[in-house]
Amino acid sequence: MHFLDWVVIAGYLLVMLAIGLWSYRQVSNSADFFTAGGRMPWWLAGISHHMSGYSAVIFVAYAGVAYDQGIVSYVVFLFPLSVATGIGAFLFAPKWNRLRRTYNIASPLEYLARRFNVTTQQVLAWSGSLLKVFDVAAKWSAIAMLLSKFVGIPLIWGILITATVTLVYCVVGGLWANALTELGQFVIQAVAAFAMLVAVGSALSDRGLNYLNFWSALPEGHTSPTTSTYPAYFVLVYMLVKTFEYNGGMWNLAQRYIATRDATQARNTALLSSVLYLVWPLVLMLPMFAAPLLIQVADSNDAYGQMALQYLPAGLVGLVLVGFFSHTMSMASSDATAIASVMARDVLPRLSRRAKQFTDSQSLMAGRVLTFVFVVLSVIIALNAENLGGVLGIIITWVGALMGPISIPMMLGMLRPFRWVGPTAALTSFAGGLVTYGMMKYVWQMGDALTVASPVLVSMLLFVVVGAMRRDAPPAAAEICDALTHDPDEEPRPARVEHTV
Repeated sequence: MHFLDWVVIAGYLLVMLAIGLWSYRQVSNSADFFTAGGRMPWWLAGISHHMSGYSAVIFVAYAGVAYDQGIVSYVVFLFPLSVATGIGAFLFAPKWNRLRRTYNIASPLEYLARRFNVTTQQVLAWSGSLLKVFDVAAKWSAIAMLLSKFVGIPLIWGILITATVTLVYCVVGGLWANALTELGQFVIQAVAAFAMLVAVGSALSDRGLNYLNFWSALPEGHTSPTTSTYPAYFVLVYMLVKTFEYNGGMWNLAQRYIATRDATQARNTALLSSVLYLVWPLVLMLPMFAAPLLIQVADSNDAYGQMALQYLPAGLVGLVLVGFFSHTMSMASSDATAIASVMARDVLPRLSRRAKQFTDSQSLMAGRVLTFVFVVLSVIIALNAENLGGVLGIIITWVGALMGPISIPMMLGMLRPFRWVGPTAALTSFAGGLVTYGMMKYVWQMGDALTVASPVLVSMLLFVVVGAMRRDAPPAAAEICDALTHDPDEEPRPARVEHTV
């Protein structure tokens, strides 16, 4: 890399730190730290939701799939996010906001103790927190691979540098720092992405091609929306899984809905994010669809980095690398804040009598300490990511398969048709999904498609069937589901009258 590239990277990291320090002044209590005090505008929350939804994995694993197999990378892994978030704009996003305004929650799992019981809340809190540690560890590993490719930094130092900068601004600034840095990262990434488009477009023109006609020159199968590895049913099930994950199952994304002023702004947040998921990944991935015509690499995960090094001038390579940083740092920092809110609001009060009596300043300090602990644990695991199946293996199988069973009780528990479903069905559905995942991956050793699809389908089936057979929901369950159908300052809808003979 050129000296100018280093200047760009250093400037970016300093700006991120400056935003974190500015955000520190905006955080005066735990509500500011975890939910931005309910004052985040919908457009900022929407960009933050989008940027928190994927990481540098898009430039490593997904770019590798694009290099090997073509547009299936977008159709299978990125387009479903747009559909899922669009569905959530009407089904889930307003309800998350109403939970904060009606019940004063600051954690996505906070309402589960009343909706089901404490046991259900704790099982989901502990299992989800553990899973997210591995998820973020995969993100650190991905960005470290890119740093190694670009500048030859050893894996351990790539992980430590990225995590340290992220740690500083998310610990001091909380959700405000997350959202504001993600806005800056989105702008920077836009410049980098269009620079890459122009550079690759120029390289294609040297071969008599352009972005309109290069498709016919691609290897066979690269324009097929599905493949034998990722068949059509996998796309549909992946879309179902992401509907739960991206509308609250991934706790950091629920925080964006919770942080807006009202339900209408929460809906607008999801709609903006949905549009960005539809369009922006195409901007990022278009150069990679053309990559097989321009370069040859031994490892497809290196393809995006090699393209940037080969075709971008000095200064712009650093800008592209900053774009890689942006996704990973935004997702990791928002995950850290979300996990801290769950541990501080839902777990600590159950473990310590003293934590139940924390003052607001003590709760704020607990949130910052837990954010620090989460990042450190994820860094330790990142150094051993390859022993856990590699970057794509963690993202697709571990997270894709297990976040569904974790999120189903949490998400379906907000909907009125399931207001009679209680803790027995919630815990059974989670356990059934977990067992299914274990059988699929380690006993029968099925492919990624079935490994991801089966746990969430089994969990949904068990939640509905067991819930219908054993209606053991606590009295507060129906009240919560009814309250989430309208805003706190609206007149409640009249209760349905059951007529019996």
